[in-house]
Amino acid sequence: MSFTLRGLSLASGLASARMVGGDREITSVTADSRAVGAGSLWVAMPSARRDTHEFLPDVASAGASAVVVREESALARAQELGLDAILVTRTGREWHQDLAQLIAPVCGNPGRELELYAVTGTNGKTSTAIFLAQMMGCQYMGTLGYGSPDALSTLENTTPFPVELQNLLGGMARGGARTVAMEVSSHALEEARVAGLGFDVSVLTHLSQDHLDYHGTMEAYAAAKKRLFTEWADVARGLGKQPRFALNISDPYGAAWLADVPDAITYGTADAHVEVHASEMRVDSMVLDVRTPSGSFRVRPGVGGVFHRENFASAIAARVAGGASNADLEQELARVTPVRGRFEPVPNDLGLDIIVDYAHTPDALTQLLRSVRALQPQRIIAVFGCGGDRDRTKRPKMAAAVAADADLAVVTSDNPRTEDPHAILQDVVAGIPTGFPHEVVADRPEAIARAVALAQPGDIVVIAGKGHEDYQIIGHTKYPMDDRDLVRAGLEARR
Repeated sequence: MSFTLRGLSLASGLASARMVGGDREITSVTADSRAVGAGSLWVAMPSARRDTHEFLPDVASAGASAVVVREESALARAQELGLDAILVTRTGREWHQDLAQLIAPVCGNPGRELELYAVTGTNGKTSTAIFLAQMMGCQYMGTLGYGSPDALSTLENTTPFPVELQNLLGGMARGGARTVAMEVSSHALEEARVAGLGFDVSVLTHLSQDHLDYHGTMEAYAAAKKRLFTEWADVARGLGKQPRFALNISDPYGAAWLADVPDAITYGTADAHVEVHASEMRVDSMVLDVRTPSGSFRVRPGVGGVFHRENFASAIAARVAGGASNADLEQELARVTPVRGRFEPVPNDLGLDIIVDYAHTPDALTQLLRSVRALQPQRIIAVFGCGGDRDRTKRPKMAAAVAADADLAVVTSDNPRTEDPHAILQDVVAGIPTGFPHEVVADRPEAIARAVALAQPGDIVVIAGKGHEDYQIIGHTKYPMDDRDLVRAGLEARR
């Protein structure tokens, strides 16, 4: 199917926008000047680093049909280059809303055509969304990448910006996908990156301190999350969908939001619609006793970690909201396997229990370490750090969380980015109580090797913070680094 800029502007409600030309055929859309070809609609996305209008000559030479620009001067320049062009002048989240409406038809209107499960919250988004994708046998999009859960391609952002997001979802639909389980970040909701998408089922895991460097306050952070259940519910209705919701009412925010989302499926408390208990805990499995409005059942998924009980509860509540029966749920939960970097055991023949996990907030560390403590180890040795250029106030809180629930801490670098790693470590160590056993090893490979060297059978070593990530960000550069590989190197050094 082909489109024209004039037709797209009429369909999107941007008919009054300034335009030059508008009748050339458009067959694709991209924000990457290097991906432009004949028939492309190129979008000059806003950027803090450079004026992307500089690429107009390049996209003209590459054969673009049309462009979306943000300034009058760029509109004139596009006309000089013989390009069809439309001027979209609104900024911020309104820019994303206008853009998504304009380009969605070119991408196949995936927000209308796909069944979309949206997962938001501070911790548990990734595991819940992956569990949902495994349970339903559908596509996933989020922190771990996009695609089939067992064959993911990488993403730069948990929730991409509109051009990439619409293209990826459209590609999934063209490839035969009917359902996508996706993480939706607070940044994406605040910035309206998900404009044009109609979420069929939305679930809140829970909220705790994170991203205050961006949002400023917990209130603003929570307000951004709440948009999924209010603003985007209205968008879904506008697309002809009947949005459904699942709220964790053990979380104060989820409980409060129930007043505005009264038809939500609830979970997290004894009087909720869905209740999930875990027993027979092992590193690699657990038994779940599940109660839904349809009755009760027991199942043993092949995933360990007490905190995953909450992630299973989130996924189960979302599926109940989506119309799944208990029989469906029993079959679906049996398909779930461990999520990469989420309570992921590192197998070895030395009799050592070592777990890699993405926990990088105070609350996530507490949940992780208490899950490990439930396995009754002799000692918990925790390796952790804090990322640079991020919320500094949580650094001592993370140290306090480790001191409360571990026996020994090895404090190290996470992704220092543009900050001095040693300055970050000073902020972290300030939260460790006097007398708590700890070591400070700035070099992450050395820190992990040290923890592995200290471990004895019966101990559990927890490597926290990076989980699935296979890189370390120093400055603005990503260097290859995978905690699993570092653990294996430490194990080899013990031989």
